[in-house]
Amino acid sequence: MRSLALKLTLAFLLVGLIGAVVVAILVQLRTQRNFDRLIRDQYQPSLVADLIQYYRANGSWEGVETVFHPGEGIPVGEGNPAVGGPGGSYRARRAFFVISDANGTVVFGGGSQFEGRILRSSDLDKGVPLVVNNATIGWLIFAPALDRWSPGTPEGNFLQNVRQDILLSAGIATAIALVLGGVLAYSLTRSLRELTAATKALAGGELGHQVQVRSKDELGALADSFNQMSLELARSNTLRRKMTADIAHDLRTPLSVILGYAEALRDGKLDPNPEMFTVMHTEAQHLSRLIDDLKTLALADAGELPLNYQLLSPGDLLKRAADAYRIKADEGGITLRTEIAPDLPPIRVDGERMAQVLGNLMSNAFRYTPRGGEITLLADLTDRSDNVKTLSDRGVRLRVADNGPGIAAEDLPFIFERSFRGDKARRQQEGETGLGLAIAKSLVEAQDGTISAESTPGQGTMFSILFPAVAV
Repeated sequence: MRSLALKLTLAFLLVGLIGAVVVAILVQLRTQRNFDRLIRDQYQPSLVADLIQYYRANGSWEGVETVFHPGEGIPVGEGNPAVGGPGGSYRARRAFFVISDANGTVVFGGGSQFEGRILRSSDLDKGVPLVVNNATIGWLIFAPALDRWSPGTPEGNFLQNVRQDILLSAGIATAIALVLGGVLAYSLTRSLRELTAATKALAGGELGHQVQVRSKDELGALADSFNQMSLELARSNTLRRKMTADIAHDLRTPLSVILGYAEALRDGKLDPNPEMFTVMHTEAQHLSRLIDDLKTLALADAGELPLNYQLLSPGDLLKRAADAYRIKADEGGITLRTEIAPDLPPIRVDGERMAQVLGNLMSNAFRYTPRGGEITLLADLTDRSDNVKTLSDRGVRLRVADNGPGIAAEDLPFIFERSFRGDKARRQQEGETGLGLAIAKSLVEAQDGTISAESTPGQGTMFSILFPAVAV
């Protein structure tokens, strides 16, 4: 049985059938019990009183059958002193009850099969003792207590009709459960079938394939997650191809320069000189940086990036970054400032990796800050939660801000993607690999931090790094 729809349909059918049978049994038992109680409550008090009155008047049970008409069992009437009075209003068929003497021998009622029969003590316990002068003169036992209603009587026919109606209702309920189960199973498995087909399409290379979200339940959430995954895969594949093309271009340029000079030297077209070797060395360094960047990204993606964690002061990290770029700032006519909040707790990071992160952000800031501009490095303590103020829920924020031209709003969500360049016409500057921000993001996230950027065109850009504060 490989069809999930068939399994679900049979499961719904089984549950419906079991439920219908259980309900039918309970309804049957409750109906019979309540009906028996109704009969007893209706006839027992007056019948007991009249039977005791009859026994007192006659001194025995002999002739007690003359009290009732054989058919309907209506009392003889007001002319009979034995049954006159309050008890004369009840109607009772002889199939309703059994009357026995003190020894348990049936003297009347229950039909011909009960006449002369000696009842067991367990049967007598189900009846009502008839007592005269503190002595038990007999027993009155209603037919339901003996687990029988005479066939053909209105009461027996009523219970038989109830049983038939219960069975009919159970059958209808089972049929409805089967139909609804089949419809529901088809509805549930339709989404699964569509997801299965979409998964095969995705495996076949149809990235970005979407399925219809038909509900808001777990299956709907699964379909929505699949659609998001498919779009992310398509987007990642597009970025990978773009990155591959960009890297191939970045590799080709220095390689072309190095090969050109090498071939010219080999063929004797150029004489070796220091300037030529300087150019070749510079291009080789660019290749080395690009390879190192790719290696860093690959290790970060695989979760195998080696990290040497230490408890470091946020202020020391920013001062180290500022000192490394102080000369460059002076040469470029750029003001370099640091603003460090007092009493900042330490953060648990890899110092060398953080120097690399801050170096990439500083290089990006210097690249776009014009002469006379300003770059600021800031460190402060910020709440990681709007509602919780404990130290463990607060973070140390490191920021690198510039007052350059800023980043266009449509480019801002993509600046951490590999090889992304907002200005498509911009040439790479010397030493630039296009991977700086992507590497910064990978290194920060590898150390359990987060990085974000905000920018206003014409006013500048600010990168923010948030790490958990460490209590000491």
